[in-house]
Amino acid sequence: MAQPKNGVSEADVKKIARLSRLHVEDAACAPIAEDLNGILAWIEQLGEVDVEGVEPMTSAVDMAAPLRADAVTDGGKRDDILKNAPKSDDGFFVVPRSVE
Repeated sequence: MAQPKNGVSEADVKKIARLSRLHVEDAACAPIAEDLNGILAWIEQLGEVDVEGVEPMTSAVDMAAPLRADAVTDGGKRDDILKNAPKSDDGFFVVPRSVE
């Protein structure tokens, strides 16, 4: 496969693998380079899409994020949680002693 302009070479794959602390066999470098060049080609195609007048968006669905007060609470669930405990005392779990 011919090296595309600004493409990824086998030497680039070896360097990236070394920097990432990944072991890549020499025989695998060429196929990885081809795969990366294919990905870069798709990205170049995306650059050709006309997005003039299209507003940036953070979600495919237009919706407002619900906000809540930034307050520290105990969650109000203590009694519900303690219902599951085999034994509790004064709002705390009672567990067997593990250290003598």
